[in-house]
Amino acid sequence: MSEADLTERAFHLHPLSVPYRIIERGAAFVVGLVVIGPPVFGSIAAAVGVDIALLLGIVVVGAAVGYAVAAYRRFEYELTADTFDIRSGVFARRNREIPLRRIQNVDISQNVVQRALGIAALSLETAGASGSEANLRFLNKERAERLRSEISRLRRSETGEATEEEHAETVFEISDRELGLLALISADLRLFSGLVVLASFVAPSMVPMAESGGFDIGFESILGTLFGPTIALISFFGAILVYGVINATVYYGFTLSRSSAELRYERGLLQRYSGTIPLEKVQSLTVEENVIARALGYASLDIETAGGGGQQEQGASQSAIPLATRTRVFDLLNSVEAVGDVQFERPPKRARQRYMARYAAVVTLFTGLLFLVQQAVWATLAWWLALGLLLIVPPAAHLKWTHRGYVVGENHVVTRNGFWVRQTKVVPYYRVQTVLSSETVFQRRRHLGTVTVDTAGARSLLDNDARAVDIDAETSERLREQVSTELYESLRRRRASAPRSGSQIE
Repeated sequence: MSEADLTERAFHLHPLSVPYRIIERGAAFVVGLVVIGPPVFGSIAAAVGVDIALLLGIVVVGAAVGYAVAAYRRFEYELTADTFDIRSGVFARRNREIPLRRIQNVDISQNVVQRALGIAALSLETAGASGSEANLRFLNKERAERLRSEISRLRRSETGEATEEEHAETVFEISDRELGLLALISADLRLFSGLVVLASFVAPSMVPMAESGGFDIGFESILGTLFGPTIALISFFGAILVYGVINATVYYGFTLSRSSAELRYERGLLQRYSGTIPLEKVQSLTVEENVIARALGYASLDIETAGGGGQQEQGASQSAIPLATRTRVFDLLNSVEAVGDVQFERPPKRARQRYMARYAAVVTLFTGLLFLVQQAVWATLAWWLALGLLLIVPPAAHLKWTHRGYVVGENHVVTRNGFWVRQTKVVPYYRVQTVLSSETVFQRRRHLGTVTVDTAGARSLLDNDARAVDIDAETSERLREQVSTELYESLRRRRASAPRSGSQIE
């Protein structure tokens, strides 16, 4: 069947979707029967008899199968020149028309069983949706790929671009070494500090165990204090192992290819994903480096499109490169949005003093909590050892300060934040939705402020926008006005350079 045959004609899902979904839902039903079935069946059998109870069970199963078949027969999809139409519903009919120009991503997924059966799930994501706008479960794998290709072709035709199928050039393929390194260093290192705090509250309960072991008072006290960090360290490495295995299966066989209009990715071992990232829908780009990756010269690249949901863990933020050398990451970033080499403007030095005061207050509070815990449980806890954390307050404040900054370029605003996990965000001016300047109570004391650059990407929904943090208050106002001015100027230039065929700039 040619791609042209996919338009102006209604199709059903793959016939195997009926038994697959029955078995999929039946598995949960069987688990429920094992747990609550015997007493329920016994009650019904006692009331109406065993034969009637069995008959009622058969009727229920038959009704479920009949409904699945009816849902399959009543589900139709149709691809037209302008929309993707879906008609569904057994008792209440629902008709949906999804404009092709609003579709952000088209993703295909398969688990191990689905790959063996040759079927796949296809999902359509649109701007502003909290999840996938449409899920087709399930299609023949080849048809799902043809649908994705045809949707991409029709979308390009609306903007006056070439409509013939383009060859996609492979721009990144993860190696075994990079996959192994990703598994080892991709855990969020901020988890360790949280585990230390949590485990430290468990430590006092272990002190009686030390007393029963015949330790002297001094050793008991130190043991009670160090027990929390020790457990936290063991838990942290356990979390790294689990997280690493998950990441290795998620990004196994990751391949990224590029045509003139979009990026295409494939990944996954147990659950295989493939999808597209339309370049015209890109909202922002984020280079992420945790402290270990940064020391080894590695980074990752996420590309955001408008909206949310989808199969990707980060919502509409797709991993363009899960892990590679910083040179390769920035080469791809510059091929999507030409940023070039940037020199960040750091916050004023009084921001560093603010961080020192904040960290010192946290250490003092933590020490006080340990003291209160000791008093509450009458434990011999060396709570005063926590004051030793004050020694690392100055270098911690300095590292936080040095890893923050912003750049206002000709076509982009770039921000950088974070030490444990440093994020460098690139936002083209024409993708800016709003620009906000704010000052907290503590920032006002030091005449500082924050400028937030909001886009239509999923990270904005998760309060993870591009931010220039703790900059001079007067500078923040100038920066807000400058980004707003550049936004309108960039939109004017794009409208002036847009084809006269009426293509829309989104």
